[in-house]
Amino acid sequence: MRACIALALFWATSFSAFAADALRPALLLTARAAAQDLSGPWTWSKDLYRTGFTDINGWPAKPRMQRFRDVDVAGAEAQGGVGFFEYDLDRAPAMDIPGAWNSAVPELRYFDGLMWFQRRFDAPTRPGRRSFLRFEAVNYRTTVFLNGREVGKHEGGFTPFVVEVTQAVRETGNRLVVGVDSKHDAQTIPAEITDWDLYGGITRPVKFFQTPATFIDDATLRLTDAGRIVGSLQLNGPQPGNQPVSLRIAALGVTLQARTDANGEARFDTAAPAALKRWSPESPTLYDVELEAGGDKVRDRVGFRTIAVRGSDILLNGKPVNLRGISIHEEEIGPNPARRIDEAAARRLLGEVKNGLHGNYVRLSHYPHNETMLRVADELGLLVWSEIPVYWSIDWDTPAVLDKARRMQAETIYRDRNRAALILWSIGNETPVGEARTRFHTALAETVRALDPSRLVSAALLVERQGDVIHIADPLLPQLDVIAVNTYAGWYGDDTLDTVRRLRWDVPADKPLLFSEFGADAFAGFRDEKLRPKFSEDYQADYYRATLAMAAKVPTLRGLSPWVLKDFRSPRREHPVYQNGWNRKGLISETGQRKLAFDVLAEHYRAQAK
Repeated sequence: MRACIALALFWATSFSAFAADALRPALLLTARAAAQDLSGPWTWSKDLYRTGFTDINGWPAKPRMQRFRDVDVAGAEAQGGVGFFEYDLDRAPAMDIPGAWNSAVPELRYFDGLMWFQRRFDAPTRPGRRSFLRFEAVNYRTTVFLNGREVGKHEGGFTPFVVEVTQAVRETGNRLVVGVDSKHDAQTIPAEITDWDLYGGITRPVKFFQTPATFIDDATLRLTDAGRIVGSLQLNGPQPGNQPVSLRIAALGVTLQARTDANGEARFDTAAPAALKRWSPESPTLYDVELEAGGDKVRDRVGFRTIAVRGSDILLNGKPVNLRGISIHEEEIGPNPARRIDEAAARRLLGEVKNGLHGNYVRLSHYPHNETMLRVADELGLLVWSEIPVYWSIDWDTPAVLDKARRMQAETIYRDRNRAALILWSIGNETPVGEARTRFHTALAETVRALDPSRLVSAALLVERQGDVIHIADPLLPQLDVIAVNTYAGWYGDDTLDTVRRLRWDVPADKPLLFSEFGADAFAGFRDEKLRPKFSEDYQADYYRATLAMAAKVPTLRGLSPWVLKDFRSPRREHPVYQNGWNRKGLISETGQRKLAFDVLAEHYRAQAK
């Protein structure tokens, strides 16, 4: 992975010197058919006192403590003698990977700390080729060992990373050991306190693959407002310069040739063919794209559309669009979610939005979701908001924390910038206003525009209220293309639903506004048509009716993503009758049971879609 951007940039008054390439993560182009999927049973061992890394004095652990060593513990013990071990990952229990450990074993439900995982695999190799391991997400800090050798580290629980293992891999019997530390603190992103279950573990697939010595590391392709298809391709290797490369879109009859510059980059630019069909929720057309350079070839499916703002309108393909959406946490539907989102789980979640709610939009909160969610959204025709977990309060004053946030932003942008569905990058959620916080967010907005100027920038803001008037006066507003706010009048506090209907919004007239969150808890099956108390389905349905009536009076409102599609785990929600560790604001229960408010929102969106 390339060197991090200099921390001094945090305090710079100008961002013009920022180089997007400084944050380019390696090997984020994933469409490699020959990858070996390492999903399946992995053995595990919890490490409450971190003895894999340190001894009783906090010094580096002695060899017998190091669980990542390439050693046959059972064989050594069978030979007798003075050998002594207090671990054996070969004979340890197993759990399925990917998946959070919190759901795998009851004793690990609230485990938060260091865990060791092991997977043995064979890897037939070819001379002259390079070998890599790609982790799609591990939460939170990761140290990777292959055959007793440390090969990589990563921090961040929701973005992919790649480590090169060319010098460490062998033909048979590879011993892959991964140390996963789920602990969060004041300088992690997010910090220690959230309103969702952080889920520890290897939560997304791990893959092993090989490439030529010089390979296609990254590629991007999009449609400009001027009606041209533009893109770039980046080679990685010992001879990246002056290499012939090609791009082919067979269905459009497009074949382009180029050569890389001295840095290994080639650019493409051509007029869009008349036959091109623009991607939209009504017609989510995707095209097969092939990229080739030397002995390397990658494929992707790409849609072409434009997104922009004009005054208070959001323009999709040059026409105003109203975002009919919902927020989603990354949890599969079921009584014991493990953050295991495969294609079937993604289709079930997003199908509720597209077909059940008559929606055209999802807010994927509060972190980058599984890549599968983005690709299914591409296919179904759902516009997407994506955000990084700069959530509530973090350490705004430390440059190293901003550097982590920038790298997370870069990792998700490079992964997802070819997804037509994705239109909004969010740089934070409900962060308290202050000078250091605003500088932090401003730097993130500039990072996004340096890496991907083709999409819109937003953030979910807090609001100010004076009587029945709500104001948006956040100093971050100048940095945003789209204003978004979270509002819970009628749920938190003493407002009645009649008060909610009377609320008035004093908002900027020159930018589109989204209600990024509103919602009320309801325990599925709890009905009381007479009293309609909080936590009943009846109250939640009335809350939606009142909030939608209020929203209809906001002239610049261009979309909704109520909180939330499905009940999700949150250890801070401990009402003993209605919550028990679940946030119950979902329109469906954790097992998929629709609540009354689901139909209220679906009917509202059905009427808007006509």
